Amino acid sequence: MDSEGGVVSHLPTNFVWPKEYLVDAQGELQAPVVDLDGFLRGEEEATQCAAKLIREACFNHGFFQVINHGLDSCLIRQAHHQMDTFFKLPIHRKLNLHKTPASIWGYSGAHAHRFSSKLPWKETLSFPYHDNNTSQHVVTNYFKSTIGEDFEQAGVVFQKYCDGMKQLGLKLTELLAISLGVDRLHFRELFSDGCSIMRCNNYPSCQQPNLTLGTGPHCDPTSITILHQDLVGGLDVFADNQWKTVPPRLDALVINIGDTFMALSNGRYKSCVHRAVVNKYKERKSLAFFLCPKEDKVLRAPDEVIEKDGTKQYPDFTWSDLLHFTQNHYRADQATLPNFFNWFLSSKATH
Repeated sequence: MDSEGGVVSHLPTNFVWPKEYLVDAQGELQAPVVDLDGFLRGEEEATQCAAKLIREACFNHGFFQVINHGLDSCLIRQAHHQMDTFFKLPIHRKLNLHKTPASIWGYSGAHAHRFSSKLPWKETLSFPYHDNNTSQHVVTNYFKSTIGEDFEQAGVVFQKYCDGMKQLGLKLTELLAISLGVDRLHFRELFSDGCSIMRCNNYPSCQQPNLTLGTGPHCDPTSITILHQDLVGGLDVFADNQWKTVPPRLDALVINIGDTFMALSNGRYKSCVHRAVVNKYKERKSLAFFLCPKEDKVLRAPDEVIEKDGTKQYPDFTWSDLLHFTQNHYRADQATLPNFFNWFLSSKATH
């Protein structure tokens, strides 16, 4: 990528990844596509069926897709259109929003504000979403005040999109609770007033896609990721010691478990290891909503789960602790969670 997001013929060395990261995917991921219609209408049999599919997927790799999820397809299309419009802006306008090293919010070209090697072949726009009573239309205001008046409509679209994502995210916490055999509202109160992260991803076409990655192998440090991807394809999940592709479906949302929810399940549910590959001919875009708990709430697995498992796998922590670690001390990868707890316990001992 040059400074205008255009094509370059030779890949700069800081975008070249070591060969061990570039192993090809072997076939498609066998993951359930869960129909949420019955669950969202309160049907008990459909709810138990959905919970069973999710339990199996989360035990295995932490990944599933959902259909009949309640998000309006027209709204999803509008969000993609507004994302396209943003990424087509001249670079100087995008750089007005560039992230500072310790911030989550704003524009990033290849995360070069934080790292200098194994850079991802992508650009992102990240902004906050919370629906506390004190801050109506936080997304609309973000777009208008940081990007400009001409993006007020984009802010309105993304406000509605995030409203829908948050509501779906909270319903998914209920389904995950049911799947773990605990009260369905157990996790909901951790998340209801949390500040979540919305991220737009653009993976430009790349002349040497076999040398780089759009996103390297990692687990999301957050709790639940809800992703809508376009039809280009490029999402891979690591399962059964192999990379597997996830063929896109426009009617589905991709759901994956993150590190925080792995800890909340006492390690029963796997944090999904995934990556994004890039394409020689086509750019790819996706919309990712990361559901996060309230920053200061103590996070621990339900007592019933710990009792049944016979051991508590992780110390109590807060999302604020883990977020600080990934923003200031560590580049998220497949081993973020154990490394976080090592750091967390040693820093507590030091203090």
